[in-house]
Amino acid sequence: MTRASRVRTLLGLAAASAALVVLAACSSGSPEASAGSSAAGDDFGLVKAGTLTVATEGTYRPFSFHDDGSGDLVGYDVEVAEAVADKLGLEIEFQETQWDAIFAGLDAGRFDVIANQVSINPEREEQYLFSAPYTVSSGVIVVNEGDTSISSFDDLAGKTTAQSLTSNWNELATESGANVEAVEGWAQAVALLQQGRVDATINDELTYLDFVNTNGPSGIEVAATTSDSSLSALAFTKDKTDLVAAIDTALDELRAEGVLAELGEKYFGADVSE
Repeated sequence: MTRASRVRTLLGLAAASAALVVLAACSSGSPEASAGSSAAGDDFGLVKAGTLTVATEGTYRPFSFHDDGSGDLVGYDVEVAEAVADKLGLEIEFQETQWDAIFAGLDAGRFDVIANQVSINPEREEQYLFSAPYTVSSGVIVVNEGDTSISSFDDLAGKTTAQSLTSNWNELATESGANVEAVEGWAQAVALLQQGRVDATINDELTYLDFVNTNGPSGIEVAATTSDSSLSALAFTKDKTDLVAAIDTALDELRAEGVLAELGEKYFGADVSE
């Protein structure tokens, strides 16, 4: 055998040996890769592998706030996010962020998702992706129990409602022909209503449900509900399509299992997920 032939033979044996090593490595490593690397996290492009990093205010009761006793971060949105992460087999880490900076933080890649009652609207849909809604809410007219003079928004004409002048509900009250008594927020509006100083107040149904669930019978009730609803969902940057799809599947399962309904009952005394 010539020198050149011997060299070619040795190179061929080396290549075959290397191929066998590669095949063996692939064969022995595949089960671990499919289970652990579900690296679901890696495929989703998470800020931190294996962890869902969630932005929330932490000061927005009952959605995201600190328990008065333990100091733990709790709330409807917090527990929905925790349940979703558990479904995906991910750890969860919350980053408390002021509302004014929350979308800038998402854009900058500081977290994977916002869980803070982000309502879906056309302007936001142009810039962000949204999960399936996990909160559905309407506007409601709240009156004192037994008041039969108001049963529709048309009935507000000539009546006095208590509204924050910077809210959308103030605009709705004005369009309905009501005289508006300016207040700083829901608590003041309810106080004026209970004192008989105003006829009604318009606000989000979730705000009303939280108030009744927290305070018990308060002598107030819903007289009418808006025909359209506000949908709130988890918000993501446009590149998170795979993560959104996985979270939508998780939300579907949580809804079918009754978990979302249970969380609604816990924080609002009603299922607010659909």
